[in-house]
This record gives sequence, structure tokens and C-alpha cells, in this order.
Amino acid sequence: MANEESVDARTAEALLRRFEPVIRFTKGEWFYPMDSEPYVDACSLWVARPGEDAVCVVPAGELTLDRLAQQPEDTTGAVHYLKIPNPKEGGDRSRRRAKSSHTNPAWPKETFRAGRGRLARVGYLSRLADALFSLVLLARGRVPGGDVEGGRVLYGRYMEKGERFTYHGNVVRQEGWIVLRYWLFYAFNDWRSNVFGANDHESDWEKIFIYLSESESGEVRPEWVAYAAHEETGDDLRRRWDDPELEKIGEHPVAYVCCGSHATRYFRGEYLTELAFPLPRPISAVRRILRRFWYVTLRQYADEDYKEKPYEQFTIPFVDYGRGDGLSVGPGQDREWERPRLMNPVPSWISGYRGLWGLYTRDPFEGEDAPAGPMYDRDKTISREWFDPVGWAGLDKVPTRAEELEIIKGRQAQLEESRILLRSELQEKSNELKALGMDAEATRDQSHLSKLHEKQTRHIEELSNEVETLRAQLSDDEILAASLQNHAESLREGERPPASAHILHAARPVSESETHAGRVAQLWASISIAIVLVTLILIIAYERQHLLGALVFAIAAFAFIEAGFRRRLTRFMVSLNVALAIVGALVILENFFWAVVVLAVLTVGLYILWENLRELGR
Repeated sequence: MANEESVDARTAEALLRRFEPVIRFTKGEWFYPMDSEPYVDACSLWVARPGEDAVCVVPAGELTLDRLAQQPEDTTGAVHYLKIPNPKEGGDRSRRRAKSSHTNPAWPKETFRAGRGRLARVGYLSRLADALFSLVLLARGRVPGGDVEGGRVLYGRYMEKGERFTYHGNVVRQEGWIVLRYWLFYAFNDWRSNVFGANDHESDWEKIFIYLSESESGEVRPEWVAYAAHEETGDDLRRRWDDPELEKIGEHPVAYVCCGSHATRYFRGEYLTELAFPLPRPISAVRRILRRFWYVTLRQYADEDYKEKPYEQFTIPFVDYGRGDGLSVGPGQDREWERPRLMNPVPSWISGYRGLWGLYTRDPFEGEDAPAGPMYDRDKTISREWFDPVGWAGLDKVPTRAEELEIIKGRQAQLEESRILLRSELQEKSNELKALGMDAEATRDQSHLSKLHEKQTRHIEELSNEVETLRAQLSDDEILAASLQNHAESLREGERPPASAHILHAARPVSESETHAGRVAQLWASISIAIVLVTLILIIAYERQHLLGALVFAIAAFAFIEAGFRRRLTRFMVSLNVALAIVGALVILENFFWAVVVLAVLTVGLYILWENLRELGR
């Protein structure tokens, strides 16, 4: 562990309860945070070895958390995983429960409504990629529908015994921080089957971390929170406690959990999440060159649209629905948290079980494989959020409030010592440089001392570069020392840097205008790819003699329609004019190549003549 210290159970629980988060869900959510023990009790434990069929090593009904920690038959290459019982394969009672969940469901109690807007937010290529992805999912769907139903039945039985909402809590000290780790366990991730997302998988572990500092008197204060989401890492994960955009109720931060995927967000709303697929290198290189020519060379909306990318890719849009219009769990909310399952000290089922917490599908993208537990990644290595929670949120470079002034004071002392040494070395080398200058002046134009003079000149140049480097370093140190002094004074006066200064790419919900796009635009986005494909087939079937012209006309027509729906007709017309101008220039160049060359040379010659005559006339 990275300088971690354990916290006793009593202190850990008191801190966890004091700052436990408020979580707002989306209406239509099927699965909420639960205790992991009843889930494990209902599952069976399996092991899959390379090239062999999976084997059940502990059947359902015999598995416990203690037995899970033993991880039986753990050999090289073995993958252990839990499996939710399929109600269709169980007894009469399970089948009746599965049937009733469809006809008169006791759970879930609400139905999710997606609304409109996903495909209308992206272009044709992404829509085509989305259609192909849906076909692939249909063909390869790794998580069977029975497993989704099994998750509903398992969780429904749990809730029938009393609606209980539980988190798993762990508290550690690391590098001056007290880290409160709230692990949220869900019986199922039904993002694809229930919310039109990218994947399903059995079980889900999500997390919310709160970072506290401690004064010399032992008083603790919250300084940062970090929520885990799909696309955010490092600094982007966290928000400062005094950030006005961080919603809080007293000492309880508010989080919005997205339906199905359980990604945790800071703001309520709908988030456009893009699943990226890199293009083949040759196509990627051509596309990058064309994009750079269009946006940079021709300056076509470069500031607004263009970003240099190391690779080109198709993106498929999916929506994370964190509307916050459903159940709210936490202190003073619709439902209160049950007493947490404490992980101080770390229990053996956390440290001993390195397998997956649900079905192992052998998905090459791992999107439909179940996750590992809080301590491990899927490859059985210890996860960074477990062994380095401070670095995971980018706080390894950020001191606590109690440490800031002391660190500045120590750094100022280091800089003062460095400047004293620099000044001494600089004075010594400056004196040496002056002496060498006099030596070189004395040997200049002396034929018998030419070699000595050349040697002196080279030495002067080298020493001059060293002096320049020392002066630049001394200047930097003096500027840094002054900046540190100003920063220390600001901190003493209670001033803080901007709360969001550390954030590079903040995930934001889509705007209201995008969320509520017009019905006609929605309809067009839904049918456009089918119409494009049908049009392509008709052109190939009936217009082969004019194939190129028909394709160009069709592309222009579809681009015009799309620009109209997306309110970009003006931009489209400007781009079309630029493109036609380029095509026209290429046609002229092809038909009048030598005439163009002669005219260009003649123009250059006349310009040079004009400039030279102007110079003579001055």
C-alpha cells in the first residue's frame, strides 16, 4: 500500500456515517445499492480454465462470503466467477416468480422512459456504426436474457424482505489524507437491456470517495470528493468541497446515479457517452490529413470544431440518464442508508477473492464481463483506487489545508538555499568569463597565437552558455519564490484558487435544446440510415452509367437535409461553396496546366521586378 495506515472500526464507521452521500436515482431504475452477502448467498461459484468448459465448484445455496474467500481450485490461468441463478432453470416457485415479474411485477416498481434525442445528436457515420453495433450485439449478446431476469428475481426477493439500501465502507489514511471510501454494490448492470446502452453484466461495483484533512487538534474537515464515471480519470474525477457546483446537503455530498450503468455524476441530466472504435491506420491517416487541410489550412470553423487527435475513430453515441427524478437515498431522503457493511479491517472475502462478481462471458471487449471486487481489477492485479486512492483522484500532488503553509515555508527555504549557491557559482563563472575575455582580446590578430585564440573563443562560448543558464535558473527561482510568498499570503487571508482550476475535461449533461430536439428531427435520425442504404441500392441498380454523379448528388442532398435539421444550413452553404471552389480550381488546373504554370511564373517575375524597382527608387 502507498503509505496507507489502517483506521479502527469504530472511528471508521463514525466518519462514514457523518459524511455519507445522498444519491439520487433516475425514475425506472431497477437495481439499487445492496449488501453483497445475500447476493453471494444466492449465487453459485464457477471456475473457467483456458480451453476448458467452466465448472461449478460451489453450487447455489452453499456459497457464503467466508467460503468465497477460500477461492477453491485457484490454478494458473483460472478465472473464478459468480453466477446468478436463472429462474427458468429453478423450481416451480422460481418460475412462478419470474412469470409474475412480467405480468404483475412486484419489482421493479417503475418503468424507464428514454425520451428522445440520442441519434439526432450525431452524424450519419455514427448512426451507421450504431446500427452495426446493434447487429453485433444481437449476434453475440454475451449476457443472456435469463440472466437479466435472474438479477431481477434475486433483487426482488431481497427487497421483498424489506427495502434496504446499504453501502460498503472503508477508511484509510494516506499521505496526510483521511479517505472515506463508499463502495456501492448493485446486483446487475442492465444498461443495455433496460436503458438502450452498450452492455449488460452481472453485478456492479461503483464508488464515491471523500477526502478529509485533519488539524493538529484532531478536527477533520472535508476537502475533496471523487465520483467514478465512464470517461473521467485523475483530476477530472474530483471536485473541491467548496466548489459551488458540488451539490451538498449539510455535510453530505449529492450524487446522481445514471440508470442502468450506475455511473455517478455531479449534475442531474442526460450525458452523451461515446463508445469509440479506432479506424484502420491508412484510413485514419487520410482522414486526419483531410481534416487538418479543411479546418487549419482553409480555416473552416477551426476554433469551434477542430481538435488534433492522435488517431481517428468512429464513435457510437449512448446516453447516460442521470435525471435524479427517481428515488433518493441518504440522510433525510426518501430512504435512509442501513448500517454500512464495514471493511475496517479488510475482510478476507475482499482480500482473498480475486475473481469476478458475476458471469464471465469471455467478451473480448470486457464490457459484458462482470467486474472484480473493490480490491482487484479483472486481471487479478490490485486496483489503483484500492492501493493508491489519493493518486487515483490526482491528489498525490495536492497537500491538505493543514499542510499548505508548512510546505510553502519549506519550499521557500529550499529556494533561498538554492539561490545562495547559484549566486556564488554565477559570480565565480562571471569572473572567469571576464578573465577569458581579456585573454582572448590579448591574443586576437596574433598569428602565432591563432590556435590558442580559437581555443579561448570556444571556451568563452561554452562558459557564456553556462552563465546564461545559471542566470535563467536564478531568475526562475526568484519569480517562484515571489509567487509562493504571494500564494501564502492569499491562503492566510482565506483566499483559494478557483475551485475548478484542476479540471481539464468536465463531463456535462447535454443542453435542454439537445435533450428536447424536435419530433421531425428525431424521426429523421431514426430512419436516415435506412433511407441512405436504400438510396445506395437504388443508385447501384438503376444509375450505374451515371454512378459518380448520382452518388455526389445523393451525398449533397442528404448533407443538406441533415444540416437543416441540425440548424447548420448557413455553415453548410459556406462549406459547399468552398468545396466547389476547390473542385473548380482542380478542374482548371487539369485542363490548363501549362498555361497556369506560365502565368504563375510570369506573375512571380513581374512581382520581383516591381519590388526591386521600388527599392531603387527610395
